[in-house]
Amino acid sequence: MNRIVIILTILILPLALFAQGTVTGTVTDASTGDGLAGANVVVEGTSMGAAADEDGYFVIENVPDGTYTLTSSVIGYHTESMTITMPGASMVDFALEATALELSALEVFASRATRNTPVAYTDISREDIELRLASRDIPMVLNTTPSVYATQQGGGAGDARINVRGFNQRNVAIMINGVPTNDMENGWLYWSNWDGLSDATSSIQMQRGLSAVNLATPSVGGTMNIISNPASFTRGVTFKQEMGSGSFLKSTLSFNSGLIADKFAINGTLVRKTGDGLIDKTWTDAWAFYFGASYAISDADRLELYAIGAPQRHGQNLYKQNIAVYDTEFAKDLDDYDKDALYENEGEFEEVDRDFNQNWASVSSSYKGKQYWEMYSVRDGVERFDSKFLSERENFFHKPQVNLNWYHTFSEALRLATTIYFSGGKGGGTGAYGEIVTVDAVGKSDTDPGGHKYYYGPSPWVRDWDATIAINSSPAGEFYFQRSTWTKEDGQSLGILRNSVNQQWTIGAISKATYEVNDNMKVIGGLDWRTAEIDHFRQVRDLLGGDYYDPRYDEDNAISDFWSGDDFKRKLGDKIAYHFTNTVDWIGAFGQAEYTTDKLAVYGTAGISRIKYSFKDHFINDGGDPLSLEADAISGYQVKGGGLYKLADGIDVFANFGLISKVPTLDGLIDDINSEIIADHSNEEILSFEAGANLSLMNRMLTVNLNIYNTNWNNRVITATEYDEGGRDDGRFVLRDLDAIHRGIEAEIAFQPMDLFRLNGALSIGNWEQVSDTPALYKHYETNETVDFMGYTDGLKIGDAPQTQLAIGASVFPIDGLQAQAVYKYYDNYYADYNISTRLDEDDNTQSWKIPSYGIVDLHISYWLPLELANSVRINVFAHIFNALDETYIQDALDNSEYNGWDQDHDADDAEVFFGLPRFFNVGATVTF
Repeated sequence: MNRIVIILTILILPLALFAQGTVTGTVTDASTGDGLAGANVVVEGTSMGAAADEDGYFVIENVPDGTYTLTSSVIGYHTESMTITMPGASMVDFALEATALELSALEVFASRATRNTPVAYTDISREDIELRLASRDIPMVLNTTPSVYATQQGGGAGDARINVRGFNQRNVAIMINGVPTNDMENGWLYWSNWDGLSDATSSIQMQRGLSAVNLATPSVGGTMNIISNPASFTRGVTFKQEMGSGSFLKSTLSFNSGLIADKFAINGTLVRKTGDGLIDKTWTDAWAFYFGASYAISDADRLELYAIGAPQRHGQNLYKQNIAVYDTEFAKDLDDYDKDALYENEGEFEEVDRDFNQNWASVSSSYKGKQYWEMYSVRDGVERFDSKFLSERENFFHKPQVNLNWYHTFSEALRLATTIYFSGGKGGGTGAYGEIVTVDAVGKSDTDPGGHKYYYGPSPWVRDWDATIAINSSPAGEFYFQRSTWTKEDGQSLGILRNSVNQQWTIGAISKATYEVNDNMKVIGGLDWRTAEIDHFRQVRDLLGGDYYDPRYDEDNAISDFWSGDDFKRKLGDKIAYHFTNTVDWIGAFGQAEYTTDKLAVYGTAGISRIKYSFKDHFINDGGDPLSLEADAISGYQVKGGGLYKLADGIDVFANFGLISKVPTLDGLIDDINSEIIADHSNEEILSFEAGANLSLMNRMLTVNLNIYNTNWNNRVITATEYDEGGRDDGRFVLRDLDAIHRGIEAEIAFQPMDLFRLNGALSIGNWEQVSDTPALYKHYETNETVDFMGYTDGLKIGDAPQTQLAIGASVFPIDGLQAQAVYKYYDNYYADYNISTRLDEDDNTQSWKIPSYGIVDLHISYWLPLELANSVRINVFAHIFNALDETYIQDALDNSEYNGWDQDHDADDAEVFFGLPRFFNVGATVTF
């Protein structure tokens, strides 16, 4: 930390104010607030002028005394002029309205906040993404935003997660081109489905809190709006080549057609990405594509078509470990780590290394067994990814999204925007199924006479694929491992790899009508309709040396009522374990009114949605048909509003409030393991208040955004599965009436005293905690026994994200085209995540383990080479170093781990963790034609 302070102090010493006779300001898009890079600002009647930078900021120096007309223009936007009087410094802001062709319906659907919107939000521009993201998962670029915490978890490509104000991404609305993309069953989102999206993103806006979005989306923590690149008037081609740590290699080709026949424009992006990964065997093999088209049918009508997809496979690292497994010395340095837990002290945990990944193991290249999986096509009997190892946990998925937008202007006062969209996916994740031979941390196999089950031996354990293949390929007989004797027939596999498959489609439509009542008043009304069908099943992926898998050898294995005879001999691609089909039907309506004057901006939103779920179990015979369940339709609502008042030039204050009645997810209403409706369900109630101020000071050299928030989350329902010691589903807890409070303060600061230097900062301090105990109901799947408990959660801090966050970024612009940035991020008051269903002891009120605070430094540099090449060819070179000081730190943790904890008293030796990634780099070049 001291090193960063010294560097920033040295950089700030030479600051000086702008000279007299200087005109400064910004040029932004009136609907989004985004800076318009390259916009021209000229002083009419003179040769003086300037072009706006990537943030829309411009400076015109040495303007003589007098009265002038200042004009701003950029292609695709209406020109705007205003009068200025010199001498003295003058500050002018232009907010340009897009022309009919350039105005994108995407902005309308996304409900983007602007400077007049009374909510806390942060804009991430295209330039910010290119400077800081470096082809990581999209949420990682938001870690310089207050109250936003994103990690890459185990390091697999696309396995990132994001937390906003203490809410995980099930309660953060994530929208792409105005379309909600959270899973309609449980609210989650898998970033691997959108691998490559950042290469086609023009901007991201993170609205924290309930947000100004008028759709009934799960925006409790916030709303993340991602807008793709619109078709541009400028023709061009861009090629970007990247390489980096872990044999990372990525090629990106983008094109814009330019305006064709004054009506039509298209653009597209194609991405190819491969790599071995930073953590052992977190390899990636991915493609991504994006296509956009815009057609102006007339002055009143415009069509847009957008398609995006990312067919990808990647190796995963999903199993956290005890701290000592990654770094024993790190564990010893922690005051609350019990040294008796170490294997060297006759405990359980043996050090491997920081890059350890339990989800793979070597296999003999002589094994030629084939695999089955399906993504955009069926892969039946194909080779595994690598002949030298097997990934137990691999993700493969392709979930394209297609939007067709129609934008119609009835009159200057009335406009209609409608989108019809489709999103459908095929793929899943892999894992072991049945009995797999396993070896403990010191090489002892569970096939040894008198051996132990893998979870009784020193940790970490790993799979022994060769031993498993040897058993499966052996003749009929008895085989001993995991303290049990197993009997098999000729050709029978006792343990296999399975696919957990998710095949789904969603069709939806959103229509918004906007009516300008007068210059000050605008009303918006609309409909939101969605329907989805999701198929869940497991299937045989790899028989590991055998010819078939018969689940009847173990009474705990699920079998279908519809199987008979040879049906029980399951082969590649055959379904096992379960087969469910779920449907979700959603209809919503909303209305919003906005009133704006020179001093005041006020808005109010009300909406209602009605949701219906159904469930079908294809393994249960119900009178000759699969068992079907249909839950009653449930209604929810939201009421939000707020106001912003301009106290003085450059000083705005705002406040907003919201009340949401949130319907349960499908998982909260239907128990698909036990095939029954969960009784006594109720809506969750969210009440939120926020207030803040936006300051622009020192002739716009300093901007400060401050806000406080308080969110009450009541009547929350949590379902939790209990597993037996073999990892099988044993029963389910349902906890009700959980109440929590999330409150805190947030600040963002930007200081640019000269063209050469800018300082950005973000600070958030939260206090998030449970404020109630909760009744809990447990049901055992085998016996159907139900037991009532009480969950003792009152006073527990919310885990899974740091409640104190600080980010400081220092940028320098020493010469034209060169930008260098150092970012320091610090995290504290970080409580490990925990399973609430384990808090059933009235005497156990200990907080979950508190993760050690940590800080890391990232470095970025970008330079447009000053070369004069034919046909306006430009070259940009860039480099990134993440965790530049190679800090060792913990970024994710689970308290009192069932598998990797020691004595279950909520301290360091009981947590399972992911360490942060070691130092890594990304470099490349972009050529623009």
